[in-house]
Amino acid sequence: MMAKVMSATPVTSATHQRHGIKPIKLSVVMPVYNEAATVKAILTKVLTAPSVSEVVVVDDGSTDTTLKLIKEFKHQKLKVFSKPNGGKGSAVRFGLKHVTGTHVLIQDADLEYDPSDIPMLLEQIEKGRVEVVYGSRFLGSHSNLLFWHRLGNDMLNMVVNILYNTTLSDMETCYKVVPTKLLKDLNLESNGFELEPEITCKILRRGINIFEVPINYVGRDFSEGKKITWRDGFSALWMILKQRF
Repeated sequence: MMAKVMSATPVTSATHQRHGIKPIKLSVVMPVYNEAATVKAILTKVLTAPSVSEVVVVDDGSTDTTLKLIKEFKHQKLKVFSKPNGGKGSAVRFGLKHVTGTHVLIQDADLEYDPSDIPMLLEQIEKGRVEVVYGSRFLGSHSNLLFWHRLGNDMLNMVVNILYNTTLSDMETCYKVVPTKLLKDLNLESNGFELEPEITCKILRRGINIFEVPINYVGRDFSEGKKITWRDGFSALWMILKQRF
């Protein structure tokens, strides 16, 4: 039986005021490339999530009907941008220029990550206990992952943990909640999937502890549109070493 991940108890604005904590305004940046099969479903979930204040969608030069489907949404939370294809990292960096929230979360445009887990990611920040929170796929309930992808994740995690003297279980996770000012101050440069280790390494270099919570994860394979390959693993390793040395 799979363990059920419980939702976080909502923290009201009155609670924030009593404890002197500034309420979170969460901006979600969603890079999108050829996700016509899933973009409507995931966008509906994110836009209707109470914890989300705005959704900045960046279409990264899709060649299918993705952008058309996105533009069918008329929602006050939604901002839509389109740019030539440049990779996930380039799309996220583009989206960061347009966020207005206090914190940022990155949301892939497939259905691997569940927006219903977002309140759990915010809970510890709302309590004023931590600054950065990651949602770990490997601590929570998850479907079977592709073996080589899991092995690659484990190896990259191990390198980061050794070089930065930490114990992260999932530094490659898409679900990262980071203060907007901090994320912008990192001066991100990645264009591809190496964005994830770049964010992690630059945060750790600043001496900031990363808090992990378990999330639900339903991985997909290449026949379902998964795009990351073994080549991205080498790019990630290079980024880790580059940031450390």
